[in-house]
Amino acid sequence: MKQRMKRKTLRLYLLVASLCLLGVAVGLALYAFQSRIVYFFSPSDVAADRPAAGRVVRLGGLVEAGSVARSGDGSTIHFKVTDLKNTVAVTYRGVLPDLFRESQGVVVEGAYGADGNFTATEVLAKHDEKYMPPEVAKALKESGRWQEGATAEPTSGTTTGTNPAGTNP
Repeated sequence: MKQRMKRKTLRLYLLVASLCLLGVAVGLALYAFQSRIVYFFSPSDVAADRPAAGRVVRLGGLVEAGSVARSGDGSTIHFKVTDLKNTVAVTYRGVLPDLFRESQGVVVEGAYGADGNFTATEVLAKHDEKYMPPEVAKALKESGRWQEGATAEPTSGTTTGTNPAGTNP
């Protein structure tokens, strides 16, 4: 004679099956987002452990004074990003934001190529004279180069170099 499952046992099996399905769903979601995650690095982080070639990352720091140079084609710009401890050379092809300046905070998104050069696909520049990306401010504080009361305070807005209207928000 077959015994029917007790209600408590049936509920327990349903709960375990539901938790397993939830775990699988969360795992698949995280796996799908893994390719879209972009990590932030400072030049010191890159000096300690450079990301793999082709991996998209954000690199933040200050644009080194005297490092901005344009190539002969006019649309390729070479500059260096520094956290005042280490420096990374960056190449960017495109239009820079109007607010891009030397000695100002910047975050560049891009990847290292097989040749070891960092090529940016997007440049995020300061929003106003008191802006510094929060990640950059944190990296400068960690490197011991942050000066309290300096003109740059971390805020949340950025201006990208891909504004088609050519106006500032």
